[in-house]
Amino acid sequence: MRAHSTVAAVDLGSNSFRLQVARVVEDQLYPLDALKDTVRLAAGLSEDKVLDQETRARAIASLKRFGERLRGLPNEAVRVVATNTFRVAKNAPEFLAEAESALGFPIEIIAGREEARLIYIGAAHSLPPSSEKRLVIDIGGGSTEFVIGAGYKPQAMESLYMGCVSYSQRFFPECKITKSAMLHAELTGRSEIQLITRSFKAGCWQQAIGSSGSARALAEILAANGWSDGGITRAGLDKLRAALVKAGDCSRSPLAGLRSDRIPVLPGGFAIMAAAFAELGIEQMTIAEGALREGVLYDMLGRFHRHDMRETTARQFMRRYHVDPVQAGRVETLGIELLRQLADTLPLDLETALQHFAWAAKLHEIGLSISHGGYHKHSAYILDNADMPGFSRKEQAQLALLVLAQRGALGKMLNHAVPPQGWAQILCLRLAVLFHRSRMELGLPRELHLQALGNDFQLTLDRDWLAHNTLTQTALDGEVKNWKAIGKRLVVVAV
Repeated sequence: MRAHSTVAAVDLGSNSFRLQVARVVEDQLYPLDALKDTVRLAAGLSEDKVLDQETRARAIASLKRFGERLRGLPNEAVRVVATNTFRVAKNAPEFLAEAESALGFPIEIIAGREEARLIYIGAAHSLPPSSEKRLVIDIGGGSTEFVIGAGYKPQAMESLYMGCVSYSQRFFPECKITKSAMLHAELTGRSEIQLITRSFKAGCWQQAIGSSGSARALAEILAANGWSDGGITRAGLDKLRAALVKAGDCSRSPLAGLRSDRIPVLPGGFAIMAAAFAELGIEQMTIAEGALREGVLYDMLGRFHRHDMRETTARQFMRRYHVDPVQAGRVETLGIELLRQLADTLPLDLETALQHFAWAAKLHEIGLSISHGGYHKHSAYILDNADMPGFSRKEQAQLALLVLAQRGALGKMLNHAVPPQGWAQILCLRLAVLFHRSRMELGLPRELHLQALGNDFQLTLDRDWLAHNTLTQTALDGEVKNWKAIGKRLVVVAV
């Protein structure tokens, strides 16, 4: 990926939308501009997980403002990530198209553990260097992320479906706070956190870190009221709980340090933080300035410098699923050569197409670890559903679709929206798998060329080689029929 001197990250959270623009100087980022809109996206989710029109309109207005600020930056210099509400909303696909049109840039819906990974990177880069293991907790609007890591590397990541917006709506409607409601909220939070307590309890880390709005707001309130010398403490939370219950209504609370934009989500954020302190044995927490958007920026910087987490994940998956690296390499090499040939006669975003194809080739046989029969289906299922650090959900879905199409009838692809670039990748992968079916180092035809002729594809290869490889010729005849069955034309020409 080509480096850029100015980069931007957009975090479409369940409570706030945030934009950060930064200047790149070698391995460092220097903030240039920032925008924030308190959209409260999670508050617009109905009980059946449909995002209402009023909230959508509020989000679109914010995205148009962000788009104006980002105008002129190339797509490669901007990364937009969407979190929990986009993950759970049933009408997210429809809203996503509208949101991308308003913003002017593609939006990645990231999985919870990927969100956790990026949060840790952002937090770690804003803290002094340390060899200690750190627990980072980020309470968002719809989910809370828990990460343990050392240095800049996260080691354990979890995301729980509990956030300051959803908890405030659920337990403290209209900002009303009672002792029983607070107890119920904290016990519910502790019950959720118990699912991960074994890996995240005290003793698994040496320092607790809070990131993002809820942690920062709680620390500011504790400091302003003299309940903490810095950060968040268990004793300070006890005093704040008493004050909230005594006030009975967070919108009328006399608390010093409470900003107006945090009022509606304060009790829910407090309950989750108190539950985390109690369940994980936290006594004191330091606040980090960096969070998700900073993590996104540093992750982009890594991609510029060829330290792409997606490459690391692909290698790890190859090891985990015992992929034959030699066979994967054969398929990757031939497929990339064919894709480059197609680029001469077909408009392709070649850099992106090659990158995604290379990952698909490396991982196309991971399903063999489950079963040989229908292994491409197993491979696609894993890619579509596994936690893959660095990859967005959209990227995983694209990889899964490409790998699913590597063999068998193509009719299954007609139920999916496959772009022209996608068909080109599918053909190249199928041909590469076909030519290397023997899994041995057999010579390929001296003449082997693939081109696009309008909506058709033409494969030209050596006649003598084909005559001596009748099994491959039979397979190519079948491949021609597969493409014809879906209304597309593949022509094989022997010269």
